[in-house]
Amino acid sequence: MKARQQRMLAVGLAVLGLAIAAALTLRAFRDNMMFFVSVSEVVAGDYPHERKFRVGGLVVDGSVQRADGSLDVHFLVTDMRCEIPVTYTGVLPDLFREGQGVVAHGIMQQDVFVADEVLAKHDENYMAPEVAESMAQHVEENTAALRENGAECTS
Repeated sequence: MKARQQRMLAVGLAVLGLAIAAALTLRAFRDNMMFFVSVSEVVAGDYPHERKFRVGGLVVDGSVQRADGSLDVHFLVTDMRCEIPVTYTGVLPDLFREGQGVVAHGIMQQDVFVADEVLAKHDENYMAPEVAESMAQHVEENTAALRENGAECTS
């Protein structure tokens, strides 16, 4: 093999290696990406059906149900327009309570959001930016819709 052919082979292998590394990196980013979806979008069916995502809102007052002798917890999350049932097995954060903001990570299974992680807000002034934006949008929509003809959550 001549020197020129060896250089071309080395350059070709280097380019191929970089392309493979870039492809693997992009695939890892895609697989680890977690989308935030509002409660109303989940109720409307506009969420990633085959992968995990985040949903956030307020825990509905009076909705928390705990099984005796178990770590299973069932509760409702609302964005002030719609509600979805959430189930979680595990130890909840100390700040978790009714009427407070939460973000749950998980997947929808038969009209119930099955969370594998639940995050609670860390003080009375903080709310995840996505949750605050979603709730503000729905409060504005509800106010306008109620003025017109009374709005309901769509199923």
